[in-house]
Amino acid sequence: MPRSKRDKKISLTKTDRKGLEWKQKIIEDVRHCVEKYPNIFVFQVQNMRNNLLKDLRHEWKANSRFFFGKNRIMQIGLGRTKAEEIEVDIYKLSKRLTGQVGLLFTEKSKKEVLEWAESYWAVEYARSGFKATETVVLPAGPLEEFTHSIEPHLRSLGMPTKLQKGIVTLYSDYTVCEEGKVLTPEQARILKLIAKPMAKFQLTMKCSWSKDTGFELHVQDDVNDDEEKADSGQGDEVDDGDMEQDDSNNEQEVE
Repeated sequence: MPRSKRDKKISLTKTDRKGLEWKQKIIEDVRHCVEKYPNIFVFQVQNMRNNLLKDLRHEWKANSRFFFGKNRIMQIGLGRTKAEEIEVDIYKLSKRLTGQVGLLFTEKSKKEVLEWAESYWAVEYARSGFKATETVVLPAGPLEEFTHSIEPHLRSLGMPTKLQKGIVTLYSDYTVCEEGKVLTPEQARILKLIAKPMAKFQLTMKCSWSKDTGFELHVQDDVNDDEEKADSGQGDEVDDGDMEQDDSNNEQEVE
């Protein structure tokens, strides 16, 4: 029997690629923020969580704006070299937009932001690849916090479980993880199931630029500010190839 032309598989996870118009808008937004806000910070994220960054955006929206995601686009917005920069020495911020970093535009003072960043953190569940901060051992016996229906899933994660009178039970001691060792995906899932967060979501202010005082480095690095040549060419002309994302760890789009 011939296959029906209407019988087509549709991927529900497929998303449209961001076009040049969207990227140009981000560049314009960055440049507008440079004019609007007196202070700009390059921040580095430890243990990135989209929901926590979203909460920060909401808390700071009255007088600040966070950008996080496409480093190359933000670099073009600021100017990647001294010749391209839109303000004096602002290209030094652009050169430090590598890895899991973002931009914070704010009306708050430099002192206020630095003091806040030093004290702010939030506990989160660790993901695979994270080094365990402690050894977690579950003693043999009933695990009454779990329903009987989850027992097969626990077994699939490597836990020595069984049902005893409808209660999930460990029939021997089980070491979930050891301090200093990298977590596997299974270990990370177990830690979340037993409500054992290990990761700490934090923002570190690497450097800043102010309309009054110019550029200031807050965390020492090996970036050569005298090297004016950009990695990806000169000029502000933008095309799709020039605006590809280099930092694949940055999961959240610029907002």
